[in-house]
Amino acid sequence: MLHDVYLSLGSNIGKREKYIERAIEDLCAVSTIQKKSKIIETDPVGYEDQNKFLNCVVFVKTPCAPEELLQKIKKIENDLGRKRLIHWGPRTIDVDIIFYDDLILNSEVLIIPHSRMHERLFVLESLVEVNPDYIHPIFKKTIKELYKDICHCERSEAIS
Repeated sequence: MLHDVYLSLGSNIGKREKYIERAIEDLCAVSTIQKKSKIIETDPVGYEDQNKFLNCVVFVKTPCAPEELLQKIKKIENDLGRKRLIHWGPRTIDVDIIFYDDLILNSEVLIIPHSRMHERLFVLESLVEVNPDYIHPIFKKTIKELYKDICHCERSEAIS
């Protein structure tokens, strides 16, 4: 059985776009890419004393269970030089599971839907491009509605 999964990717070290492209290529080993948003440049969130990020969202179909997918993602991040030195700090690549089917999961290692996605303009902006009518399984609002809830914030700069 294939699962519908939305992933957010970000990078703010080195050749940012190359890291995102490479992570997407590596994801093809465990999933089939269905749709990808454009890559946008965004300010850092949380720890702000760092370079701007490039971000995008991909919609994939995967046979992997949530925890298995998380392990594969962590391997991709590690293979691309991801270091976890500062919480929300600089990184070559960051891949987050935003949605996995309509699953609601809160374990020690994984929270689905992503617990802060509805607060992140860059995630919502990219999700609106990929699937504006997707309904958040907890909030029971579409991505478009969640985006409108916070779009009064500064918009991200589209770069590709």
